[in-house]
Amino acid sequence: MPFGPEPRFPPFEEMYATKRDGGFTIPAIPYERVPERYLRQVVRDTTREAPGTVVVDTRQHFLFLALGNGNAIRYGVGLGRAGFEWSGRAEVGARRRWPRWFPPDEMIDREPELERYRASDKDGDNVWEGGMDPGITNPLGARALYIYQDGKDTLYRLHGNPQWTSIGQSVSSGCVRLMNQDVIDLYSRVPEGTPIVVR
Repeated sequence: MPFGPEPRFPPFEEMYATKRDGGFTIPAIPYERVPERYLRQVVRDTTREAPGTVVVDTRQHFLFLALGNGNAIRYGVGLGRAGFEWSGRAEVGARRRWPRWFPPDEMIDREPELERYRASDKDGDNVWEGGMDPGITNPLGARALYIYQDGKDTLYRLHGNPQWTSIGQSVSSGCVRLMNQDVIDLYSRVPEGTPIVVR
């Protein structure tokens, strides 16, 4: 049974045009400077996963959403640099539009200039203070899908990012980053509980 209707995407210049969303203006992506294989498109599904599964192919820097009709949507992604990769089976445990960014303490220890974004749970009620406000320069971009395994937050994310030049590269601290226009599309198709496979 198909996961959903096969999308018919507009031309790249429309897909990656300037976009107003949530009170923010997302800049256009100069898509001509991005290898075409990393631009959003429908391809034959080679994942062998159930419809609705998100599959990250770390070797090729692709993220697939299996549609269940022999096809998948493919997005280009940026990945974690050596020593920061994650792989396995998990699920989308939470979803956020224009999320705040809370860099982990370990990242702040490595990059002291991030100290001003250190967060704390002052009352022990799991309501965090601090972090970086949502916005166009926020590293989580326009949307974030939080990867949970066995009911626990792995601290890894599928998220947007303003640095389109990082797509196809392994430069992050382990998260899977997409262009903001692409993460908005993915977010619209992926509910909480969606299975994720990172290979």
